[in-house]
Amino acid sequence: MRYVILRDDDTNALTPPEYLETLYRPFLDRDLPVNLAVIPEVRTTVRLPDGRPEGFLMARTGKEPETVPIADAPRLLAYLAANSGYRVVQHGCYHDYHEFGKLDRAEAVRRLEHGAQRLLDAGLGRPGVFVAPYDLFSKEALRATADRYGVVSTCWFHLDGMPRVWWPRYALSVLRKQPHWRTGEAVMLSHPGCLLSYRRPVDTMLDAIKRKVNSQTVTVLVTHWWEFFENGRPNQAFIDVLHRTGDYLAGDKNIRVVSFKDAAEGRVPLS
Repeated sequence: MRYVILRDDDTNALTPPEYLETLYRPFLDRDLPVNLAVIPEVRTTVRLPDGRPEGFLMARTGKEPETVPIADAPRLLAYLAANSGYRVVQHGCYHDYHEFGKLDRAEAVRRLEHGAQRLLDAGLGRPGVFVAPYDLFSKEALRATADRYGVVSTCWFHLDGMPRVWWPRYALSVLRKQPHWRTGEAVMLSHPGCLLSYRRPVDTMLDAIKRKVNSQTVTVLVTHWWEFFENGRPNQAFIDVLHRTGDYLAGDKNIRVVSFKDAAEGRVPLS
């Protein structure tokens, strides 16, 4: 049996719920869980190094305050409440550029706790899963996160970015060619990059997904809702690939689409 966790990043208070509906209705109708990495209090001025606003701010009007908590998005929250197939996980705090890649422990803890409280304030529950913006952690931030969450999902782990006490367990997972591992109570899940991305050719994307899913026990498939709507217009060819991915996952009896919570509670073998 192969297991797939679908992770969509960057839902925030400015996300139009109809975009999520367009993308994920075929998944929801088939009871395939969609893990939304939600920004608890999005910073509306985040820019990339070239000066462009971040893509997840596409619905920004310029009149918003510096930060907007997810509780200030009643339409989005009503939509999520009406669709239990979405599983909310915490995505940073403000989603500053490389946010958790440069924090000391004290500031990491403050942002972890502030972000978790913002999700609670919005009625989304206490998060048990954490996704760092840009998949980046400082050593101090990674340790603080693993102390507080049952699952940490990121693209990669490396020895110089983790406490020395973790090295033996991580080294063993590398020797065994296992992309996922445990430290203490936390499940550490890596992913193979964004296989569902507008930066990849649409004609080979699904084949690449199939190869990866068939090559390991658990695969985390990562995408970003805003990439499907360049300049606010739907990229239909890319959306079609997403929906064909859903057809593939639902139609293969040897594949189960699961949630991060399933992995945290031991219902998913890591190797």
